[in-house]
Amino acid sequence: MAKDPPRTPDAPTSSGRSSRPPSVTSGARGKLHVRLGVFRWSDVRALKAIPGRRWNPQASVWELPDTRDTRETLRQIFPQVQLPREALPAPWTSALEAMSRNMVLRGLSPRTRKVYRGQIRRFGRSVGKAPQQVSADDIAEYLRVLSEVRKVSRSYHSQALSAIRYLFVHVLDRPVLLDRIPRPKRSRRLPFVLSRKEVARLLNVCRSPQEKALIMMLYSTGMRVGELVRMRRGDVDRDRRMVRVRQGKGAKDRYTLLSDRAVDALDRHLEYRRGTGDDWLFPGGRPGRPLTARSVQKTVARIGERAGVQKKVTPHVLRHSFATHLLETGTDIRYIQELLGHASTRTTEIYTHVSGRDLARIRNPLDSLGGDVEGGDGP
Repeated sequence: MAKDPPRTPDAPTSSGRSSRPPSVTSGARGKLHVRLGVFRWSDVRALKAIPGRRWNPQASVWELPDTRDTRETLRQIFPQVQLPREALPAPWTSALEAMSRNMVLRGLSPRTRKVYRGQIRRFGRSVGKAPQQVSADDIAEYLRVLSEVRKVSRSYHSQALSAIRYLFVHVLDRPVLLDRIPRPKRSRRLPFVLSRKEVARLLNVCRSPQEKALIMMLYSTGMRVGELVRMRRGDVDRDRRMVRVRQGKGAKDRYTLLSDRAVDALDRHLEYRRGTGDDWLFPGGRPGRPLTARSVQKTVARIGERAGVQKKVTPHVLRHSFATHLLETGTDIRYIQELLGHASTRTTEIYTHVSGRDLARIRNPLDSLGGDVEGGDGP
């Protein structure tokens, strides 16, 4: 018979409950591992009352069955406790594995596969029944909660529906469930765009060759951040002043522009990185791995704050700025479409709504008023 857990110094709060909640982690075979931060007999007695509990003296943890009842009990005993994500029920695990195989065979991008798997995990935990028992009403109610209760964005809502549709249409062969579930109407949001002066301010506050190369490459090429971090040294065509984008969105290769100044910045960056033996254009901290997209996003945000730019600065904002500034200097929208890797000019046309080229020619009616106009709100 296992001994009782050892005592540690107590630190009760004014309410009599320990000020330090226990650490709860997921264990093997559907168990939760609970490690008490401080010892209280009342906590031990409460844990002993949970059906299926077991004290593991080797690991010094309580092993509890990972069920909804157990989780609710832990929240009642320790209101401040942080619980790990619920384990996915076995039928959903099998469906998710089949979906993962199907997505690979259909050639979906790693990013899309990751997003879809996450959406299906959340749906499976929420719906509370096996995939084959899910009804159209269950799907509609889940999507309603996302929109009306959780207030998710329309793009997130559409993403969740796409993942659910993929599972039930292509994997479980139950397309009828989705027949009457509409896709949310897309909202049109205009992209944020930096002025040329703001881009120059970013470049002026870069503190390393890598920072300057990152900003110049994002702005000079209009690449997505995921495309940039996958670039290898051989993708840079210095003679033609172009770069090859490998397997961009839609699994398509393309070429885009590269300025002389960006080439110089890249050469300084690569000279600084000489001797690493890495073929990536922007090597990461781990040998043989590129810089992560998240690292680039954080770096760009820090540079934006350092430059004092009031707008939120992201790699995608630099992509928007690249396209808008090309449009403002008279570049044909069809060329911009090719450089950005858009499948249709309809996507590229959004930049016509943020370009100031034609708006600058319009004379404001206030400036056209004749005579003197008194200021103020009245006598």
